Amino acid sequence: MNRPAHWFSDALFPRGTNEHGPLPALLVMLMVSSGLVDAITFLGLNRVFVANMTGNVVFSGFAIAGDPRHQLWAHLLALAAFAAGAWSEGRVARVQEARRRLFHLTVTHALLVAAALAVVLLAGVRGTGPEAALIVLLGYGMGMQNAVALRMAVPDLVNITVVTSIVTRLVSQAPAQAWRRRACAIAAMFAGGIMGAALYLVAGMAAPLAVDLLLLVLIAYVARDVLPGPARA
Repeated sequence: MNRPAHWFSDALFPRGTNEHGPLPALLVMLMVSSGLVDAITFLGLNRVFVANMTGNVVFSGFAIAGDPRHQLWAHLLALAAFAAGAWSEGRVARVQEARRRLFHLTVTHALLVAAALAVVLLAGVRGTGPEAALIVLLGYGMGMQNAVALRMAVPDLVNITVVTSIVTRLVSQAPAQAWRRRACAIAAMFAGGIMGAALYLVAGMAAPLAVDLLLLVLIAYVARDVLPGPARA
């Protein structure tokens, strides 16, 4: 899996200028995961995002204004869970090299998604308890991943949960070869949204969560293959 990831990452940069190894490919895969999970929580948890915090901030305002389609507690809980995940990544950052953090946090994220899948299978998605558990588990994981992606500092892929700035740069700046990264990032989020929505509408929440779990396991596997030094042992 390492070689295809390297090839894909190299294709996103001018020839010979990719200094990030396979990391760009992994971040694109995380953007697919982000779009997938936001699709199923928006559709299945009453319009709550667990990755796109801009949406939760705006929707919190809608709820305060009296829109009955939005639950203030759910949006605030998603914001808190995401923030907690990002905070925990900052604590790990003090003791681990960046690529090692990506591996360990992706494994942790996969375990959180597995726990969310267990909640869906055992308790369903109806009721305040299951909804809150899913928001916390999925939001915390996305907060961790977004924070570690930000530290990777790969151009145009530092934010894996929104594409507003990427769309802006795509259409307002000279294209050069950066358009490949920008277009790929937008396409990844779009593909994740389509996949998550289609699976949810056809098979409910368990199926897209299972797909997201497999995707995160694949990302962790490739990330482990590029760990520096003794972490490969």
